[in-house]
Amino acid sequence: MPTPIHLDTPRLRLLPWRPDHLAPFAALNADPEVMRHFPSTQTVDQTQASIDLWMGQFAQQGWSNWAVELKATGEFIGFIGLSVPRRVLPFSPCVEIGWRLARRFWGQGLASEGARACLRVGFEQLGLAEVVSFTALGNAPSRAVMARIGMRDTGQDFEHPGVPEGHPLRMHCLYRITRDEWAAQVGSSTPAGHGDARQPG
Repeated sequence: MPTPIHLDTPRLRLLPWRPDHLAPFAALNADPEVMRHFPSTQTVDQTQASIDLWMGQFAQQGWSNWAVELKATGEFIGFIGLSVPRRVLPFSPCVEIGWRLARRFWGQGLASEGARACLRVGFEQLGLAEVVSFTALGNAPSRAVMARIGMRDTGQDFEHPGVPEGHPLRMHCLYRITRDEWAAQVGSSTPAGHGDARQPG
């Protein structure tokens, strides 16, 4: 069984999930503003199911969507991570980078900071050839994060099979970044906010 990867950035700690993360994550998933680009909010049971799935991935491969805490306070703020989508998508197989933060932590560059660290792990430690990200067409904040971390809009919009047909959020955009593109952007140095990966203990 692989040892789960932990990540540190200047402001964040990305780590596997603990039982005390459930309550704040459930509150985040119940916030209509946070979930406005999803078909619905999520219940506590749905939130627990997501955590169980991701913890299973940590047990199998050592990485998934990490729980994220502020280093300064230890406060849980959401998730950022890498995962293999559960559904078959037009561009499957793939590894997706994603994030979801509580509303009060928006606009501080935290999603970009954590996502850059995840890209570094994906390309340098996991040896991925490419990472994708996708969201509803109107999700301008997430699309801005994708652009800030160096991903490019492929123009290959698609209908997400997990969203009901006819739903206004069904059409999604697709962003990509290859290992070569990432390496060209970061160069030989480690820009602030990329962080480091470590095996605990």
